[in-house]
Amino acid sequence: MKNFLKKYLKFVLGIAAILLVIFLFIQSQKNSDLESRNLNAWKNASVDNRIAAVKILIATEDNVDLIVQCVDKIASLPDSSEMTVRDATELCFMGTKLKNNI
Repeated sequence: MKNFLKKYLKFVLGIAAILLVIFLFIQSQKNSDLESRNLNAWKNASVDNRIAAVKILIATEDNVDLIVQCVDKIASLPDSSEMTVRDATELCFMGTKLKNNI
């Protein structure tokens, strides 16, 4: 009986260890980049993170402050919290391109 309990305990601990490893792996794979999140995350991000995300998304240093202000404006609109940062940045970037070319 004692031998059976030892084996059973080892089995349960082994399964628990495997589940813990799987859980940690899944948690580490979650995307925490601001570029692919929604505007709720944008509102909570620091200014440095916002600027870095815009630089990554537009791949240029031109008008970064203007685009950050534009995305801030979009984020403050009602019902905009589900829009992704990528979409809002693209919208602002296209707006600045059109403004400069007209």
